[in-house]
This record gives sequence, C-alpha cells and structure tokens, in this order.
Amino acid sequence: MNTSAQKWKSSLIGQDHAIDLISPYLDIFHAALTPAGRPAGVFLLLGPTGTGKTHTVETLAEVLHGSSRNVLTIHCGEYQHDHETAKLIGAPPGYLGHRETHPMISQAKLTAVQSETSPLSIVLFDEIEKAAPSLCRLLLGVLDKATLNLGDNTKVNFERSLIFLTSNLGAQEMQSRIEQRFSIVRNEDSPPAGGRRACLEAAKKTLSPEFINRIDEIVIFNYLKAPEIKEIVDLEMSKVEKRLAAKEIAIKISDRAKDLLLKEGYDANLGARPLKRVIQRMILDPL
Repeated sequence: MNTSAQKWKSSLIGQDHAIDLISPYLDIFHAALTPAGRPAGVFLLLGPTGTGKTHTVETLAEVLHGSSRNVLTIHCGEYQHDHETAKLIGAPPGYLGHRETHPMISQAKLTAVQSETSPLSIVLFDEIEKAAPSLCRLLLGVLDKATLNLGDNTKVNFERSLIFLTSNLGAQEMQSRIEQRFSIVRNEDSPPAGGRRACLEAAKKTLSPEFINRIDEIVIFNYLKAPEIKEIVDLEMSKVEKRLAAKEIAIKISDRAKDLLLKEGYDANLGARPLKRVIQRMILDPL
C-alpha cells in the first residue's frame, strides 16, 4: 500500500474497501497511464446515510491537497428541474441574463481545487438521484469524453479530475434485507450480499444503463459498527485537542466520557452523523 492510501485509511474509519477500490486510479494517474480523453476516475458511492461517502471525498482532498475544502461540490438537490441546469453551465448567448449567469463548473473552478502537491481536481456530485434528467444527460459527455460544453460554447476538460457521485439509493432496501437476515444487527456485522445487491438494483432502476456503463467503480458503503464509531470518537476528540492546544489549552477526555459520547452519538440508522452534534453539545458548548 502506498503512503497516500495509508494516510487516507487513518482518516476514514470502517470503509477500507472503498479506499482499496479508488486508490489504484490515483496510482494510474500519477504513472501517466490514464487513457486519454477520459476522467482519471469516476466513482458511484452508494450506501446508508452517515457511513462516510462524502467524508471519503473530503479526506481524499486532505491527503492530496492538504485541505478537505479542495473539492468542487455540486449539490444535485439544487438541480431537480431541467431549467435549473442552466445554472450549472451558464445560459447560452442571446438568453436573458446570459452575462449575469456564471456557470457553477468552469475550467478556472476546476483548477482552483488543485494544489502544488497534486494536479488532480476532485469533483463531487452529491445526491445524484435528485438531479434532473437533463443534468444526468449532460454528465454523460463528462463521464465518457471528459468534456463539458458550457453555455457560451467554451469547453471544460475533466481529464485531470476524479469524479464522485454519491447516493442513498437502495439504503432502505439494504436495511430491510439485513434486518430480515440478522434480525438485529447492523452494528455487529457487515451487510450481506443481499444488502449490497439492493443498492445496485436501486441504482440501475434510477440511472440509465448508459450512465452506469460510464462509471469505473461502484462502491457500496457498509453500516458502521459500534467499535468503528468509537474510533471515530477518538479521531474527532483528537481534533478538538489539537484546536485547543493551538490556544495553549490542554484537555483530557476520559474513557468514561468517550463511552458516553459513543452512547449518545451512535445511531444505527444515521451512522456517525449525530456524533458531531453530540460533541458540540456535550464538549464544545460547556468549554
């Protein structure tokens, strides 16, 4: 395993398989072996909420660029109607408001999320299932030819980009099949093949075959187990300790306190998502 993948795994708990699927595309790009005319990698991240899909992308940005903010994020919920797609690429010449409409995606914005340490742009289409059909059709050219035509007829090149699409498609079916098989216990075992199949079936029902065929890897995220949430507690509290240390304040979190944070912050249905709110309420607010 290369150093980047090791560093990435230390920041992402419980989803090592996701890193194992994605990191070879980084190696191929850095070895200049990525096929011409295609993005460096296209990934569909599926699974329940709170399991780390978006966090995977943010931690990769931190590994490659030194900041989790080096991601060009498109929230697909803002493009649920066909006419809203114009906000993404800009209105064409002749349309009312053409000069005032600045595209959400441009070559300059792709370049802005690169860094001196890596020439790769990370692009995230969050909750792709909410996107209007016109947006999905627009993405076909991006995923296949690494090119996006903007409203003013200029082009955006995605050859130096990793494109991530996230979705909760199939999460409910996944939960139902797991409960039928294990009767309890998302926090004690990883999803069976049936749960993974539910995600894939839901994705194929929602996204066209042409769209699915342009994806390099479909990554299914597991439910997080209680021991993994405890690791996340340790990771989040170490961040709090570092922020306080910068202000010359020392804090020690006892094991009993961590157990309480785990108890209050763990939800089998929501994964690690409630944990940050619990840390805010129980640690940061009193401080």
